[in-house]
Amino acid sequence: MGNTALPDSRTETDGSAVVRVLSYNVRSLRDDEDALARVVRACAPDLVFVQEAPLFYRWRKHAARLAAKSELLVLTGGASAAGPLLLCSLRADVERTEEVLLPRTPGLHRRGLATAVVRIGGARLGLISCHLSLQADERYEQTGLLLDRLKAMEVPHGIVAGDINERPEGRSFRRLATELQDCRAVRPWGGEHTFTPTDPRRRIDAVFATPGIEVLGCGVPTDLPGVTQKDLRAATDHLPVLAALRVPAV
Repeated sequence: MGNTALPDSRTETDGSAVVRVLSYNVRSLRDDEDALARVVRACAPDLVFVQEAPLFYRWRKHAARLAAKSELLVLTGGASAAGPLLLCSLRADVERTEEVLLPRTPGLHRRGLATAVVRIGGARLGLISCHLSLQADERYEQTGLLLDRLKAMEVPHGIVAGDINERPEGRSFRRLATELQDCRAVRPWGGEHTFTPTDPRRRIDAVFATPGIEVLGCGVPTDLPGVTQKDLRAATDHLPVLAALRVPAV
């Protein structure tokens, strides 16, 4: 798909929904929050899968402020999910949400999942925002728990997005890509590597979708109108991943 335009959000006549999905590690909002919000707004997402949301003092206020600056709403997650957070536009009708804490390995950071089931147009889908472990064995176990959680949501379609902390050739990434579509690999759009913004050489952030979803394009929005290199470098220590997905009606 190269540098062609990414499809806009819309509901088709058959009830299917074209949904714009953004995954973004925001490093606890320790960088330029205004630059971050400008990037998010320019991507015009319906759903934002955030990692490293603020965890401590007034964390709900920080999440709400980011949502307001991005012209979105807080869906679920944050400190109560150990960092993953979901934001959404007014297109999303929320059916249910759940924050899941994953088993903790002594000496390592606690990890969790922000999950939700939403309807957009005639489409019903499950959402999971994740930030997987830096430790390989724990990370692999977490991918299994994540996939089990998605199945337990009993939804016709699902989207998983987040900071995988591993390149596509790694066994945890490959485990996810075996059961789900790695959207960037299915239909590349924009840039590939997500870490670091000043010298991106690794793709460790990704959007995955269940097989029934059509991938219209996925990648780092480096040339998207309104997204500047200055803002991308100032916003946080990761680059975002933007995808356009067509989700069938149910």
